[in-house]
Order: sequence, then C-alpha cells, then structure tokens
Amino acid sequence: MTDINVFLDAAGLDCPLPLLKAKQALNRMASGEVLEVLATDAGSVRDFEVFAKQSGNTLLLSEDNAGIYRYLFEKK
Repeated sequence: MTDINVFLDAAGLDCPLPLLKAKQALNRMASGEVLEVLATDAGSVRDFEVFAKQSGNTLLLSEDNAGIYRYLFEKK
C-alpha cells in the first residue's frame, strides 16, 4: 500500500478546480511524496491523465467508485 502524504478533497468542485487545486498541492510537496485526490467531476479523469503526462508527475492510480474519482499522484 502506498503512503499518502497529502490528501485533497475536491468533491463537488467543477472543472477546472480539481486540477487547479491538485497542481497547487503538488507545488507545495517534496519530490517523491504522494498526493491523494477525491473528485466528483467526470472530466477530471481526462484532465488528470493529460496533466500527469505533461507535468512529469506519476499518476499511480485512477479509479471510479460510483462517481467518486480517486487519484494518487507521486510528485516528480
């Protein structure tokens, strides 16, 4: 199991706020730390996949549990 260093609850926020808040959180984190994000915006799936590719941060997990989207990012 992966240790979570920072948790971000972005549930109820619409695009682009989950992504913006995740970027802000990652900017405050040290390399190798893990961010967990919860979101309810279906568009966040695509947004976070593209963000991971562009930013170099590793998307460790992307899952949908009845409309609650959970992501784990490892800061580069």
